Amino acid sequence: MIEISIILPCLNEEKALGFCLDKIKDVIKQYNLKAEIIVVDNGSVDNSCRIALEKGVNLVREERRGYGYAYLKGFEVARGKDLFLADSDGTYDFNEIPRFIEQLKKGYDFVIGDRLSSKIGKKAMPWAHKYIGNPMLSGVLRKLFKVSIHDAHCGMRAITKKALKELKLKTGGMELASEMVIMAGKKGLKIKELHIDYFKRRGDSKLNSLSDGWRHLRFMLLYSPLYLFFFPGLVILLFGLAIMSFLYFNLPIMWWVKIYYHNMFAAALLIIVGYQLIIFSLFAKTYAITHLGDEPIFDKLYKYVTIERVSVIGILLVLLGIIIYFRAGFGWARDGFNNIDQVKNSIMALTLIIVGVQTISSSFMLSILGIKEK
Repeated sequence: MIEISIILPCLNEEKALGFCLDKIKDVIKQYNLKAEIIVVDNGSVDNSCRIALEKGVNLVREERRGYGYAYLKGFEVARGKDLFLADSDGTYDFNEIPRFIEQLKKGYDFVIGDRLSSKIGKKAMPWAHKYIGNPMLSGVLRKLFKVSIHDAHCGMRAITKKALKELKLKTGGMELASEMVIMAGKKGLKIKELHIDYFKRRGDSKLNSLSDGWRHLRFMLLYSPLYLFFFPGLVILLFGLAIMSFLYFNLPIMWWVKIYYHNMFAAALLIIVGYQLIIFSLFAKTYAITHLGDEPIFDKLYKYVTIERVSVIGILLVLLGIIIYFRAGFGWARDGFNNIDQVKNSIMALTLIIVGVQTISSSFMLSILGIKEK
């Protein structure tokens, strides 16, 4: 009877894999654990696969390249009711396995290590990762998702299979580390953080600091667009509308200087940009709900705000802009095509038409994104 599945993703780790497997086997023997070891090869071209076979562990292959894909494959074949996850590069102390599993037995659903509050070996973690990258990304995650985790990208974790199934993880890259923590918080899992030591890796690192860091940040932004885009966009939109309305009906004097219509161009820009940010936040949130398993907060809204109703509003805005343009043209013709003083009307008409087109096109896009995966 297998109780614990120890899953190691592997990509060209011949310098460390044998050491890791020997250490894990010693821990299993010492603590009499009913465990299996799963090495998920992610396209190694060195001797990693041969080492895994020689050590007699369960070797599975995942052709899709990516940290997340490797783990998703490991989750598929795991037989234990508890899963222990760690990198196969020699950076983690596998003597921690019993301590992590013990927390699961105490009732926690998800256990994650905290390297930043513990001993980090010399040259084990780049200065930028230790003091900038990891603290910043973990801080953003805590702020946006209210999950009290200090090292959200630590690779040593343990989770029950029951809890894992609730998370419905999907991402195939490094962002799986963030997805697991975010979804654990959203699903209300009982989370425990343990201080662990971190050591210098054996072999070459596959981590790309900028691109992998951006993937984590991009994923978090995708899951929290309302805070990052909707509210700033709403503020910008309302500010632009206030300026536009004020200048359209008045030519005010400020500090003895008469304010002409030219500032309406800036107001139009604010309206368009703010409205676009709001639309983008709705796109991102809808995608997160229908494709990433986020909480379906828009279900009731979609019952009333349909593509037909939104399109009608967009068409009315476009027609209103066209009417204002025609009125400006008639006024110009009435004056014998001489002087034209219709700049304010032209700016207002242009803004209405752009916002109307944005509304119509976004309603179709939201309908497409709103199609749920089976």
